[in-house]
Amino acid sequence: MNHFLDNLDRLFSSLVGFIEQVLFFEVAHFPLIILWLLLGGVFFTLRMGFISVVGWKHAIKTALGLYHNPKDDTQGEVSSFQALATALSASIGLGNIAGVAIAIQMGGPGAVFWMTLAGFLGMSNKFVECTLGLQYRKINPDGTIVGGPMYYLSQGLKELGVARLGNVLAIFYGIIGLGAAIGGGNMFQANQSFAALIAVVPGLKDYDWLFGLILALLVGLVIIGGISRIGIITSKLVPVMVCLYLFGCLWVLAVNFQAIPAALSLIFRSAFSPSSVEGGMIGMIVQGIRRSAFSNGAGLGSAAIAHAVAKTKEPVQEGIVAILEPFIDTIILCNVTGLVILTTGMYGESVGENVNGSILAAMAFAQVIDWFPFVLVGIICLFAFSTMITWCYYGEQCWAYVFGQRSSLVFKLLFLCFIFIGSVVSLGPVIDFSDMMLLTLAIPNLLGCILLSGKVATSLNEYWKKCFT
Repeated sequence: MNHFLDNLDRLFSSLVGFIEQVLFFEVAHFPLIILWLLLGGVFFTLRMGFISVVGWKHAIKTALGLYHNPKDDTQGEVSSFQALATALSASIGLGNIAGVAIAIQMGGPGAVFWMTLAGFLGMSNKFVECTLGLQYRKINPDGTIVGGPMYYLSQGLKELGVARLGNVLAIFYGIIGLGAAIGGGNMFQANQSFAALIAVVPGLKDYDWLFGLILALLVGLVIIGGISRIGIITSKLVPVMVCLYLFGCLWVLAVNFQAIPAALSLIFRSAFSPSSVEGGMIGMIVQGIRRSAFSNGAGLGSAAIAHAVAKTKEPVQEGIVAILEPFIDTIILCNVTGLVILTTGMYGESVGENVNGSILAAMAFAQVIDWFPFVLVGIICLFAFSTMITWCYYGEQCWAYVFGQRSSLVFKLLFLCFIFIGSVVSLGPVIDFSDMMLLTLAIPNLLGCILLSGKVATSLNEYWKKCFT
């Protein structure tokens, strides 16, 4: 068994290295895909009139159902809150714990600042893509609803007179979406959740294969029920996970409250003077934006797949709800994780060592709450589980668009197989593969969103007039 797993690990590492050389180009050590994400966030923030600020209060009221109209239930499969919870379950995961630790290790404390800035800009990205997801969703003959980048790229660009471009981008997105679901939404989650488990129970180190099989079985039991079951489970699971995790973080920060000002100062100072970080300023910015994109998915279009099935006839309203995702995911959760690591002193002791992200986070919590790493393992596994079930749905929709709905069972089986693979291969190639697939989604998605931004801006202006007249 060990010989087989070693060969599998080497094969996967070689494959990832080849894909990385093909997909990513750098200019002055700055990957163009990272620059593309950054420019997209700036463009949409300005184009939509800082919707991330002016729409924040409205987003909370809508998510709480204060604007709910029972007549909207005739079209849709989940409520706005369930759609928000489903999208959050895909983004809230190991990226908020292990991902932050990895960002600090590789990019220094200043990477937290750039993660936060990217999260703020990402709120506008989420608004545009999720609004388009509702505007161009498709209602099947059996009453089920599908939507997402594949549909607004093909149908929206067709309306602009560039149908061929739209079809090419839609197919490209669907194919890359399969890799993103298998990588960031699957293998990374399985890999880091097992790493967290063995950090507190070292005796299980040789049972990664068993962990992968059990996790695959549990995920398989949920994904059979489709988006309705996923929406119900995530709407109950996500709030509990977030509250438990925040409770642990706030406990640590309360004990170390005197160290918080110094940690914040370190973040800001390091953000603009990264002399000790490999790659300097550019290296730190790249790590911050990479981890932010991995954390909240803004600009990648995946959340539009979940929001497309919401019970509402107001696309803009659902888009406004979506701005809460990067705020909760990155601006709140990633920052408190970063502060926990810095205030406990784990950054200074662990940077430069080959320390796994999940293990570093567990070590930080253990400095204050010696038993919390055991609770953290449960939280991490729940985060990973919720992320997997939602990303399986995302991947299934991409598969159905490219290969047809009838063969979607094939994707589900592949997805479950890669849970096992993710549990047994090395972390490095898993991170690289996940980042490559997720970030590549931004190429077709942001291009289509930019071209369709005029339609979204017009719809937003009409919506505000309707609300305040």
